[in-house]
Amino acid sequence: MSTRDPEGTMKKSIGILSRQGLPWADADGLPESEGRFADGQRWHIEIPSVEGPAAMAAVLEQAKTMNLDIHRISQGSGIFMLTVDELKEMIDLGVNSETEVCLFVGPRASWDIGRQPVSSSGAVAGPTLRGTDQLRYALEDVLHAVKHGLGSILVGDIGLLAVLGKAKHLGDLPSDLIIKTSVGMPCTNAATAAVLVELGATTLNLGTDLSLGQIASIRSSVDAPLDVYVEAPDDFGGAVRFYEIPDLVRVAAPIHIKFAARNSPGLYPSGLHMENMVLNTARERVRRARLGVDILNRYLLDD
Repeated sequence: MSTRDPEGTMKKSIGILSRQGLPWADADGLPESEGRFADGQRWHIEIPSVEGPAAMAAVLEQAKTMNLDIHRISQGSGIFMLTVDELKEMIDLGVNSETEVCLFVGPRASWDIGRQPVSSSGAVAGPTLRGTDQLRYALEDVLHAVKHGLGSILVGDIGLLAVLGKAKHLGDLPSDLIIKTSVGMPCTNAATAAVLVELGATTLNLGTDLSLGQIASIRSSVDAPLDVYVEAPDDFGGAVRFYEIPDLVRVAAPIHIKFAARNSPGLYPSGLHMENMVLNTARERVRRARLGVDILNRYLLDD
């Protein structure tokens, strides 16, 4: 893959560092990924935490204003927090804009009756499911959404992932259902990535603090798209790594580049009581995506 440098800043910075006897790159020796999405692209844009049809409409409107294609939106409050009309509206918005709509499965340990998920020594990952009832509720959430036309779900429990993967294999769920793993069930090494794909994951949310080398290692073990925050939420570390985007695309394609917005409050579960915050953060995530894509376009030349 070749790069471009229309402003000459890369050439100048390399020259300055080289004249001082310093190296000028960390990731130069990492292998380049030859993976692509079905449309031939190396990278897609994902806007997370799009909490309902109004937020999705705001994302699409902002994207149009900023001349930006949004390939996927994802939601965190859960399918069960949407009315049927809201669910259908989001699906219709996705169809009309050719944007994948990925909704989180509803139940999770951090909202359940137990106190272990919020204890200091016995913490349980938030999206996991406690007990058989929650597992069944989650499965019912998926069946409900699929019945109304949803084609992409976000899963945070490894047992649920296995159940859904087997259900697809047995014909109980559509064979083309996209199953995205949650950042709350992070994939942080190549072996975990391979296991998650074997269980049924079709797109993998990586841990937010992985190095380029660690991400390249994961890419070597699976073909599934990797979902990587280049600006992470504060409660998941808050990393801002825009200048790494060209290298991330180079080593991890096909990759969903994800843009949260730091210094914004948690939105789950969302609702009218915080609608202004939901809409404003949705728009700002699109603006962050524009900034990231500008850096990508400045340095990376797709060939």
